[in-house]
Amino acid sequence: MTSPYPLSPAMAEFVALTLGFTAETPDINGMREAYSRMCRAFTPERPPGLNVMDRSVAGVPVRCYRPAGAVPEKGWPCVVYLHGGGWVVGNLESHDFLTAALAADLNAVIIAVDYRLAPEFPFPAAFDDCLAVWRAVQRASTELNVDPQRVAIAGDSAGGNLAAAVCLALRDAGDTQPSGQVLLYPGLGGAADLPSRSECADAPLLSSNDIECYRALYLTHRGQEKLPYAMPLMANDFNLLAPAFIAVAQYDPLRDDGVCYHKALKNAGVHSEFYLGAGLVHGCLRAKGKAAEVDALYSRLITALRGFLV
Repeated sequence: MTSPYPLSPAMAEFVALTLGFTAETPDINGMREAYSRMCRAFTPERPPGLNVMDRSVAGVPVRCYRPAGAVPEKGWPCVVYLHGGGWVVGNLESHDFLTAALAADLNAVIIAVDYRLAPEFPFPAAFDDCLAVWRAVQRASTELNVDPQRVAIAGDSAGGNLAAAVCLALRDAGDTQPSGQVLLYPGLGGAADLPSRSECADAPLLSSNDIECYRALYLTHRGQEKLPYAMPLMANDFNLLAPAFIAVAQYDPLRDDGVCYHKALKNAGVHSEFYLGAGLVHGCLRAKGKAAEVDALYSRLITALRGFLV
């Protein structure tokens, strides 16, 4: 029988290795511990030539990755990065594999945000933290040696949700938009009957049931699923938002969230580039350097961010 998810050998190996990190206890702490072990196994040494410092911005822990060279006259270009993990798992360590690489390959400052996690801190805690950091970076751009005109926002999965929500909130407040928004296999509040929900219901590394479980931990009050800052596809207006790069994975129940958001932005006259990651699964960027299809996604990601940071 043909698999509904015909992965390349390299992608299949990545999936198998990832699934090998199982929780030792059936609770949130067990889930987080297993996730952390998995992340460490896929985190290489950082590229040379980076200065890395953990600090607090707007009362939120962040990790700043800074190139070692001389500060440009107008300051470094910068990306505020929001990690994935269903709003429930993840931290500064979990995505170090990506944020360090971005700093080196973009020759830019990356500010990774360690926002509060559900269920201890449900919506809007994570959103509030990310918005507060964004605004603080703008206010403290001189101190941080970043160019406030060249600051993009990016995130994967739940982090993509938060990045889109921050852009909506800034637009609604009349504040300056990021120079670009990068959403990587984001969960944006798409309807349960989107084709990808059934076509990829039991997809590797994220199922449709997983999506519902994460949402239930993040959105704990009736009606929150209809709030645009919780689920950006619920917005009535997509005008005047930052230009976007939206990348999705072919075998991911969240695939069509990105499809719908791309269409909504385009219909509102917002520039949006869409990348359908053929053969990819949710969370696949962790296989960078191990699977050619992931390296292709990463290359497009770098190109998009460079365009936003010019």
